[in-house]
This record gives sequence, C-alpha cells and structure tokens, in this order.
Amino acid sequence: MQQGQKTKSTGEFQYLDQGEGTPIIILHGLMGGLSNFSAVVTHFSQLNYRVIIPVLPLYELPLLKTTVKSFAEYIDDFIKHLGLSDVILLGNSLGGHIGLLHVKLFSSNVKALVITGSSGLYENSMGDSYPKRGDYEYIKKKAEEVFYDPEVATKEIIDEVFDLVNDRSKLVKTLAIAKSAIRHNMAKDLPKIKTPTCIIWGRNDKVTPPEVAEEFHKLLPDSELFWVDRCGHAPMMEHPEEFNRLLEAWLKKRQL
Repeated sequence: MQQGQKTKSTGEFQYLDQGEGTPIIILHGLMGGLSNFSAVVTHFSQLNYRVIIPVLPLYELPLLKTTVKSFAEYIDDFIKHLGLSDVILLGNSLGGHIGLLHVKLFSSNVKALVITGSSGLYENSMGDSYPKRGDYEYIKKKAEEVFYDPEVATKEIIDEVFDLVNDRSKLVKTLAIAKSAIRHNMAKDLPKIKTPTCIIWGRNDKVTPPEVAEEFHKLLPDSELFWVDRCGHAPMMEHPEEFNRLLEAWLKKRQL
C-alpha cells in the first residue's frame, strides 16, 4: 500500500511524513492507498513542502461514526496533534469531500484546498451491483473504468478492491461511507467556502464526470479549474507529471 514508504505512528494516528516546509495534507479516497500519491509526495517534498498522508480510519470507527463528518473531525484532531497550522489540504474522491467538509467546519487551520475527482456533489459508484462481489472479472472491469487507460488498474489495485468488497465488515462500512457521502451533499455549503481552491480534474472521469468539476468551480467563490486530458478519476496516478505541474504552478501563483 505504501510502496516501501514507511509510515509513522503517534497516538492514534498513522501517517506518511516527508519533506520540510508548508504542510500539504493528502486525503486518500475510499479505494485509494497511500501509494496512489507517491509521485506527489516525491515531487513536493523536494520543494519547500512537508507532505503528510494520514491513514484514514475508514474501517476502524463504529458503524454509526463511519461518516464523512467523523473523518473531517479526525483530520482536525490530526492537525492539532501534530501542532500544524496554515495547511494545504489535497483530496481525491472521498478525500476531496472530507477536505471540503473539514474546511466548512474548521476553516481556520486551512489556507488552501486542492480537490481532484471529489465527491460531495454527485458521483457514480460501484454500489449498484455489489451482489456480484465474488466475481473477480466484474471487479476488474469496474476498477479499470476508474481510469482512462485501463492498464493503470494494476493487479495489485484490482486485488485490493476485490479483497475489500469480499470482506463483509469492510463492505458494510464502505456502503455506510457511500451513503454518508450522498447525505452530505455540499451544494448549499460551497458558496460560503472562501478558501482558495484548486480543482484538477480528468476530462474523461466516469465516476465524477466533468460537469461535477464545473459545478464545483461555479459554486466555490475562490476556485480555479484545470483539466487533464485522456484522464479518468485519479489524475495524480494517471498523469502524475501533469498533475504536479498544474498544482505547482497554482501554488506559486497563489504564493502558497
């Protein structure tokens, strides 16, 4: 999951921590391991950034606490535990949604937000056909649909999703998170979020289609939208160099 990168543990928190400088806290998605961001970690930790990826407790909390709001509160506890301030939050998929809700609830600690393939408005999920969870080929096809280039869905990624949907307790919590994400629709909250937001989106995203990015851009008062061509739901995996280039240019422009 971490591709050889070692995580630290302190208190209840487990996290990856690399580089020095302005903290960038990365929020992974529901099916996303820490290694999905390895190119981002490598690139920005060599600049003046401290890149931190907490392992979100997606399956550790009680079922009633398995919600987007609980994860947003967890990130607040994490930021306070490490004594951080003026952080940049970067989230993909569910991670973007957690970042948005965190900014709504705890805006004082966050100076910028980066979302890519974020839930929070609308998404297509795998959830309509979980009864087929024992079917490896079906899971393989669904995992490949996340990307523009199906080859990005390695056997390791497919195996991880297959194991997850075949673990009953994890599946129950996965569905609880998905339902919580739908309940926590943020359309009414976004116009009140004044935090500078960088939106980087795959033009061929089937999970959160391009119109979702346009809606985020329209509703967030201080946002800029950047497209990555021939790209699905996870630009930082499918086109890491382009993702890093766009994000670095935006951070420089905003003097962050």
